[in-house]
Amino acid sequence: MCIYKISNKGKYGNLDSTLISYGPCQTPTLGFCVERHDTIKTFQPEPFWLIQVSVQATEFRKLVLEWERVRLFDREVASTFHQKIKDCKQAKVTGISQKEKVKQRPQALNTVELMRVASSGLGMSPHSAMIIAERLYTQGYISYPRTETTHYPENFDIIGVLKQFRQSPDFGADVRDVLSQGSIHPRKGQDVGDHPPITPMTLASREAFDHDSWRLYDYIVRHFIGTVSPDCKYLVTRIDFDVGHESFSVSGKKLLDAGFTRTMHWQALSPDEHMPDLKLNQMIPINEVKLIERLTSPPDYLTESELITLMEKHGIGTDASIPVHINNISQRNYVTVGSGRKLIPTALGISLVHGYRRIDPQLVLPTMRSAVEEQLNLIAKGRGNYDEILHHALEIFRLKFIYFVQHIESMDHLFEDTFSTLSQSGRNFSRCGACRRFMKLVASKPARLHCPNCDATYSLPAGGSFKLFNELKCPLDDFELLLWVGGPNGKGYPFCPYCYVYPPFREMKKGSGCNQCTHPSCAYGLNATGVASCGECPNGILVLDPTSGPKWQLACNQCQVVIKICEDANKLSVANSTCPECDARQMIVEYRPEKTKLANGLTKIKDACIFCSPELSDLVEKRYASHAKSKRGGRGRGRGRGRGRGRAKPKDKMAQLAAYFV
Repeated sequence: MCIYKISNKGKYGNLDSTLISYGPCQTPTLGFCVERHDTIKTFQPEPFWLIQVSVQATEFRKLVLEWERVRLFDREVASTFHQKIKDCKQAKVTGISQKEKVKQRPQALNTVELMRVASSGLGMSPHSAMIIAERLYTQGYISYPRTETTHYPENFDIIGVLKQFRQSPDFGADVRDVLSQGSIHPRKGQDVGDHPPITPMTLASREAFDHDSWRLYDYIVRHFIGTVSPDCKYLVTRIDFDVGHESFSVSGKKLLDAGFTRTMHWQALSPDEHMPDLKLNQMIPINEVKLIERLTSPPDYLTESELITLMEKHGIGTDASIPVHINNISQRNYVTVGSGRKLIPTALGISLVHGYRRIDPQLVLPTMRSAVEEQLNLIAKGRGNYDEILHHALEIFRLKFIYFVQHIESMDHLFEDTFSTLSQSGRNFSRCGACRRFMKLVASKPARLHCPNCDATYSLPAGGSFKLFNELKCPLDDFELLLWVGGPNGKGYPFCPYCYVYPPFREMKKGSGCNQCTHPSCAYGLNATGVASCGECPNGILVLDPTSGPKWQLACNQCQVVIKICEDANKLSVANSTCPECDARQMIVEYRPEKTKLANGLTKIKDACIFCSPELSDLVEKRYASHAKSKRGGRGRGRGRGRGRGRAKPKDKMAQLAAYFV
């Protein structure tokens, strides 16, 4: 749901986003990220002091002891304790305790845990991880990947699934260990009544996948094996020391049974955590006693994994929508993804959340959405009336929307403090047809031209670069023409900024360039540069790109077809005559003597068809096209309307050309 949406293209120059929006799930998701950002920026580091003692436990093993007081924020007090023990030469062992502990094997895998691990452990975004998981599911390698359940069904054949992996070079050894135990009892999880947990369905090898698909499949298989493996058991040893009547301690772990960490190796214990064999009352030589000063540090930015945990905790989104919300705040430039998949809010994201808080703090809090979820659960349990709850929810959002609109100036003030207005942004670029003064090119997304004098803004084509087109002007509105160059083929076309936004003819769509303009006298319109119908799309016209020389090309004004023609020609133009065979517009081609590619050293040829004339047909090269499609009717000569007498012939010529080059 989106209750607030504004197009920003006409207001701020350095605001790099095409859309500002509010959503009851999306905005609290962003709110978590901005809240952490605010905590980091307002954090004031505070100095503290601790005493660190290093002892020589054995000939080859040093131990660094932890102070029982942990740390002190008063330097004088900490220094007093340091003076008290700094000259001590030995530490006395005052206590040794051991306790066996268990690291539980994981529960069955659900979607949220899959996304968490994919982000924190595999470096994949939740959105990408779910795309890969869905592909693995459709290919039959894993079960349905969207589920909240963490408990295997009673009739689930765990043994049968395990046996498929018994001979695997990657998982076989671990699977055989599990099967040799006899009875298998996975941890009890939660069955929410949707789909079973995510499990592997069949054995596959690395060669069957790309890199990321294999890593996700490998994790799913290992997680499944881990859920039916024993718990990891280890022994925790704590040794207490007395140094000058100050208490210190050190602890370590000794592995007893690796259990599930054999297959989920990233959760294995560190091999050097076990303690040396010391005796009670033993005196241990002290190597060093140090007073260390440190500063408190702020928390780091939220990772995607931590954000998923917060969203799940507060009831924001579902297993299906959580990756969508995280992807949205990234795609809309509210956050950027830093190293370690950390989510760093942008100036836009920060301003949005702060603006929402100024107007109505509840818009950012997760409580609004969780309250709606609670009411929906009442409907699902048969304890709530659908119509009443729907009316109540709609009324709340209606009132909040009205209040928000009435106080929108609070948001505007924040944006004005953060971003530059269009009149303050950009650089002088081309002249406005209305006032004859320079308009400014604002290059940030979305690109646009802004006339400070007229206070008018004109959107520009996306995904390319712009330059002035020989200071030529549109015959309709006197705006200076611009040239757009972009796309995979280096396609380019001139366009009028005003006509691009306000098409002058009914058949022109918004966002059209001169290559689609039917003005009869424009030297760069469709009537002057159109050559033939495109054989690859139903409505396209092949248009001469007047800026492409000396590597001249025809480009379709609807699709990506590009035809290179008459390379190194000095001049190339479209004649008024048409080809009697195919009804395409004929060409006038002129070469310099030293670069001519015409037969018999000719330097100029007039009224020749690039498809039919033998003088030019060898100078045509199709540069980019999809496979030739089934024949369909052309539209004549490319003047914006078809002529019946040659309707089928251009279609056939282009189909033959496509078949030849493809």
